Amino acid sequence: MDLKIIKDIPPWDWPVGADKMFLRILRDDQADESDRITAAELAGDFVAINDELADCLITVLQNTDESETLRSTAASSLGPALEEAYIDEFEDPESLPITESMFHRIQETLHDLYEHADTPKEIRRRLLEASVRAPLDWHQDAVHTAYASDDEDWKLTAVFSMRFVRGFNDQILESLDSDNPNIHYQAVRAAGAWEVTEAWPHITALIASEKCEKRLVFAAIEAAVTVGQEEAGMVLGDLLESEDEDIVEAAYEAIAMISFLDEEEMLLGDEDDFALGDEDDGDGKVFH
Repeated sequence: MDLKIIKDIPPWDWPVGADKMFLRILRDDQADESDRITAAELAGDFVAINDELADCLITVLQNTDESETLRSTAASSLGPALEEAYIDEFEDPESLPITESMFHRIQETLHDLYEHADTPKEIRRRLLEASVRAPLDWHQDAVHTAYASDDEDWKLTAVFSMRFVRGFNDQILESLDSDNPNIHYQAVRAAGAWEVTEAWPHITALIASEKCEKRLVFAAIEAAVTVGQEEAGMVLGDLLESEDEDIVEAAYEAIAMISFLDEEEMLLGDEDDFALGDEDDGDGKVFH
């Protein structure tokens, strides 16, 4: 197996044993640095990550003799597995790539290293960005501190983190006006994640703009699903006439998601009506 070939194909097409290759390269401190960085990056994919790979990434992350780039990449690669486990809450542990004990170990490791004052800045940024994908109490203060920084890199990390940590709607709205395109992009995604309805005029302006960079248009389309509520379908419908096939496809997917959410809300509403409107008199008879 060739690492460069694997990097260029979708994860679901990776050959059996790809995780073992990543493991071997990461453990070989004589291997080419660029290969080890690539292996660390790919190791975090849901197709590959497991307890053994996670343990290896932690070892790399904790090793101060390793390069900052490799350690930063190892930190970032632990994020997706944390997020999956956090969302599932281990209700179906067999479907998750890591065990609950490894989940808590990753959380503790990321927090401990983040708190070390001698941990280099770039590594600390990646530690925060990875760890917020399974939020804990300490993240509120960490994100506030990062956002208050005069350092644009830290501010970017803060706005990225706001997509996962609640309670920052004002800062998200403020960041929508940032001149930094990366901060602006992350603010749009965070607005969508927390259904910040006050961001709707900004989202519609991005969707309608012909000068907006493509990734920002995609972020706005995704955010419109939750931010736009009743108006989103109409705004997104206009994109179906776009000459850009990628934008048309993204609009179709967003409209389909809106329909799905509407149907789900109707079903939940019916259940609530039954629960509130129907009572049992104790004899098995239901009255209104």
